[in-house]
Parts: sequence; structure tokens; C-alpha cells
Amino acid sequence: MKRVKSKNGKKMLFPWQRPKSKQEDPNAPKQVAEIMKSPSYQLLEENIAFIASEEARGIRLQLDYLRVESKLQEYGIEETIVVFGSARTIEYQSAVVRLRKAEKQLKQLSVPSDMQLAQLHSAERMVEQSIWYEEARKLGRLVGESGKGPEDCQVTLMTGGGPGIMEAANRGAFDVGAKSIGLNIALPHEQFPNPYITPDLCFQFHYFSIRKFHFLQRARALVVFPGGFGTLDELFEILTLVQTQKADPIPVVLVSKTYWKKAIDFDFLLEEGMVAAKDLNIFSFTESAEEAWSVIKKWYI
Repeated sequence: MKRVKSKNGKKMLFPWQRPKSKQEDPNAPKQVAEIMKSPSYQLLEENIAFIASEEARGIRLQLDYLRVESKLQEYGIEETIVVFGSARTIEYQSAVVRLRKAEKQLKQLSVPSDMQLAQLHSAERMVEQSIWYEEARKLGRLVGESGKGPEDCQVTLMTGGGPGIMEAANRGAFDVGAKSIGLNIALPHEQFPNPYITPDLCFQFHYFSIRKFHFLQRARALVVFPGGFGTLDELFEILTLVQTQKADPIPVVLVSKTYWKKAIDFDFLLEEGMVAAKDLNIFSFTESAEEAWSVIKKWYI
């Protein structure tokens, strides 16, 4: 549309483009200013108070889902291999440094406290558990190398986006130049994304429920390394959905049979009649990244 100009070349204003003048009504400018300051007059994207309100929760849920969905579609991501595991698991070199520090501190004490002995034990366990960091990294490489090249996102690795096992899996994909996804969550304490996620595919969710939905929407396999409450939460989510036939069966691979058998007494649940024998077939155990990847490939052959 062409601008309307007067004879002197200046842009002409339409009536609605100028406020009512003070000459016409002395109170008009003040009243217009009050109207324009009201939240009701703000554009939706500027009205943060409304967007954050209880009434707008449904819209926020939709947007939390949609902004991620649109980006995944843009990248052509059709299927994901989801990896869960402890955020506390660290790589071997870092674990050894912590252990040496704990040992040094202990040597300086004539009578160590129970807390200091516990810290030493924890540092020793970190070194032992670091094997799972390397295995998760190997799995990330295997998933990353399964495509036709760096731009092939048909099957893409997905994690919770944090440190530990999540970092290791994203790092493995990063090692081979493949893209990978990280689904972070806003928490009371700040959580940084690990540095190996593809920047455009690193998301931060407000709602756990929407994050869980995205974990499962494209999942073609779930690989679960040793972990704590968060890992157990995600594991039992998919086990329950498959058990109740709310989700199609997919390979659910638990890495380290020794850990999982000790953490969860599946046989006891069966003996007590809390689960059926067929429910224990929803998942399988492996001891390495290679075994986990083999289970996934055999499922789809």
C-alpha cells in the first residue's frame, strides 16, 4: 500500500493514528495514556502476566509442545534412540582426580570422620561407575554412525540434555559429527545443557509431562544405564505404557544386569503377583553398548 502524502510531501495521518487532542477534550490525553498502560491493551506477546497466569496454562502446555515439535519436523527427525542414566556418572579421568583428592584429604587426618570415609567410598564408586560413561559414549557413536551422513536425522540420538550418562551419549554422537537432541527441564536450581548437543536441537521444557511426551513420541528404542530416581521414573513410564498397551512395544534395554537386578527385584514382583511373567519380557539386559545396539537392530530386522 502506498503512503498517502499531502501536497507538501509529508505523510498524512489517518484519524485513528492520532490521539484525541487536548483542544477537543482537556482530559483526553491523560485518559488515553491510562488506557494504553493497562495490561488489557497490551499485545498478547507483551502481556507476560497473562501468559504466566493459571488461566493460560493450557496454552502454555500447547506451546511447550509445539515449539519443539516444529523444530524436530524442520530437521526431518522421524525416529529417536533415547538414552537415560545417571547425571552423576563422570568420565574416568575426572573420577580418578576426585579419588586422589579424597585420598589426600584422608591421609592428612589422624581420625577421619564417618562423612569423610563416605566421601572416599563415593569417590571409589565413581571410578568404578565411569565405565558406563564410556559405554554410553560408544552407544552415541553407534547411533550417530547409523545414518547416511551428518545431515541424515531420520534416526537421531535423544537424551535428557544434562551431564553424566546424558552427556556421554550426546558426546558420542558429537564425536562422529552426527546431530543429537537434548531435552532439558527448568528446575529450581540451574541446570546447564551438556556441550555436545546440537544447538538447534537443545530444548528447555517447563512441563515434565510435555518433555516425557517428546521422549516417547518418536522413540524406537530406549537404552537405560544405571541411574537414580529420574532414571527410574523414565524407565517405569515406558514399562507401564507398554504393559497397559498405551504404547507400542519397543526395545527397552537395561545396561548392567547386576545393577538393575539389585536396584529392582523384578523376580519378587513376579512372585508376589504384582506383575505377569510376560511383563518381564518388555525389557532385556545387556552389558555393553555393542550388545544394546545389536538388540535394537535385531528387533527391526
